[in-house]
Amino acid sequence: MSPRFCLEVAGPFACFTRPEMKVERVSYDVITPSAARAVFESILWKPQIRWRVRRIEVLKPIRFINLRRNEVSAVVSTRNVQQAMNAGSGQLALYIEDERQQRAGYFLRDVAYRLYADLELTARATDPLAKYTEMFTRRASKGQCVNQPYLGCREFAADVRLVTTDAPPAAPIPDTREIGWMLHDLDFSNPADPQPRFFNAQMQAGVIEVPPFEEARG
Repeated sequence: MSPRFCLEVAGPFACFTRPEMKVERVSYDVITPSAARAVFESILWKPQIRWRVRRIEVLKPIRFINLRRNEVSAVVSTRNVQQAMNAGSGQLALYIEDERQQRAGYFLRDVAYRLYADLELTARATDPLAKYTEMFTRRASKGQCVNQPYLGCREFAADVRLVTTDAPPAAPIPDTREIGWMLHDLDFSNPADPQPRFFNAQMQAGVIEVPPFEEARG
């Protein structure tokens, strides 16, 4: 049986962008399973393991805020990067003053979640599951991470705490609503063309039960 871990994450802002919004960032009502997976992976990620998010508990009332912020409207092209790698040098800079663009966003504010995920081995694993279980527990307990955990966007840093059975957890919010079709995760069966898969999310008394990824729809 795969070990299950629980993390509490919180932050002043969050944005779990709806993919149907082409330009402006509009967040889902709650964190998506893929964003929750990224929080676990920020503490421990290796090709030998996989995180499967099973349950999301919402701990603070769902509130939104409208913000306008500066973004850049371009990215460095893959072709320019390849040319610079082949030549040993090249111009890869982006000049913010030339590419700056102001966009509106509909973000979440003052969020807190309790996330449950199972740790599984992949086909590339050669070590026992206990090794990675102990590794994650040690790192999460000490607050160590591979990269800064974030809530949808990298500028929205998250505070993360490993939940143990030492103290009774806070109750989820008493809110029941239809979230609708939500991004579950990306299907990397074809690494060159990953495809999004969705599930019909329903929150019951502040809790969203996440179905297995295999049951999500493309």
